[in-house]
Amino acid sequence: MQMVSSATLVDRLAGQSHRAAIRVAAMLFVTALTAAAAQISVPVPFTDVPFTFQPTIVLLGGLALGSRLGMGSQVLYLLAGIAGLPVFAASATLPPGALRLLGPTGGYLVSYPFAAFVAGYLAERGFDRRYLTSVLAMLAGLVVIYACGTIWLATFVRGIRAALAAGVYPFVAADIVKLLAAGAVLPAFWRLTGTHTH
Repeated sequence: MQMVSSATLVDRLAGQSHRAAIRVAAMLFVTALTAAAAQISVPVPFTDVPFTFQPTIVLLGGLALGSRLGMGSQVLYLLAGIAGLPVFAASATLPPGALRLLGPTGGYLVSYPFAAFVAGYLAERGFDRRYLTSVLAMLAGLVVIYACGTIWLATFVRGIRAALAAGVYPFVAADIVKLLAAGAVLPAFWRLTGTHTH
């Protein structure tokens, strides 16, 4: 695959008229979707890290928006949480608002802008046009989420091994399944727009 710049899905849908407004609206939409995904959270025994659909939304958003807008959507999400809006996953044990970023799951949250950037960067190079490369782009972003989350979580538990046991092993299989399902979304949208894959 040639590593050349390619239009993102939002660029294709925006066209030429009202381009800036559509791009901003799409970014805000992904921010809202990330917040909504946080509300569907399931506590997991023996760990403070809940199961949510946020990583999938973060990565799909990055693919659709591209690197800068994808990152921007997640920065806005974090700013909303810091401001005290109820956008983080409900939890009886994790701190609310800005303090959530300093808690055990803070590394995962802070990783979202970077993970979206990575997925978006690869989408700008055509990775979102085909199923396999779409999955690979999201997998690259997921690695960023797990790496940042695990390193930060390790400061709250007994080192990296305990962090892997609490923050990776209970979730990785489900996250891979979600990526395998979500990998078809962007290629399907490209087909609907009449754009040939390459």
